[in-house]
Amino acid sequence: MEHTTEGFPEPGELYLRPTKYFDYDTPIVRDFANEAVEGARDDVEKAVRLYYAVRDRVRYDPYFMSDDPDEYRASFVLKAGSGFCIQKAVLMVACTRAVGIPTGIGLSNVTNHLCSERLLNIMAGKTLFIHHGYAVMYLNGKWVKAAPAFNIELCDRFHVEPTEFDGNANALFQEFDKKGRRHMEYESDHGIWSDYPHERVITDFRNYYPETIYEDCARERQRNADKLARNFEDEIPLP
Repeated sequence: MEHTTEGFPEPGELYLRPTKYFDYDTPIVRDFANEAVEGARDDVEKAVRLYYAVRDRVRYDPYFMSDDPDEYRASFVLKAGSGFCIQKAVLMVACTRAVGIPTGIGLSNVTNHLCSERLLNIMAGKTLFIHHGYAVMYLNGKWVKAAPAFNIELCDRFHVEPTEFDGNANALFQEFDKKGRRHMEYESDHGIWSDYPHERVITDFRNYYPETIYEDCARERQRNADKLARNFEDEIPLP
């Protein structure tokens, strides 16, 4: 696995191959990617179509956090139909690689100024989210970052401008929401990887988040699966 701590890597085979996590060699991921890009004229249009497919067809759900490596496979995320930022970034990377676009995964720490009461409780009051994930694609001779985390329904509910992607400029979270309130702030950048660094992420999660987060998130996930709880986007954002 290659890790570029500053700047960008050289595009090459490492950023095109399937891996345990970027498993586009599975039919569910390959078919999802091919369907999304059907009729696209070039790599930029393919990347844009894949971005919106991942952003809006897979719901953002922070209660999907897990330490199980199998739950970070792109194929798992598609089957679940939900995921948090890292899982959705993993899916985005797998899909763009599937159509021949060199892509890595980037991780950063971000401050999230908009939370629901339930999420804030489960985070023990923390608003710094570590290892926020996004895809880093090589398009038209340059690397471009895109975070497909928040689906359009969630943005509407939380009064956040949806993150749009044109394949040329970075598509990361806006600093302010529709009401002029702080939304997201990028605090630190951890670089770009050729594969998802699960062990590093989970170690850092364990050291930073409260011990009960996985148990609590698993419980919420099961309730959602049983249709006994609301989607995250149906919660009420804190003022």
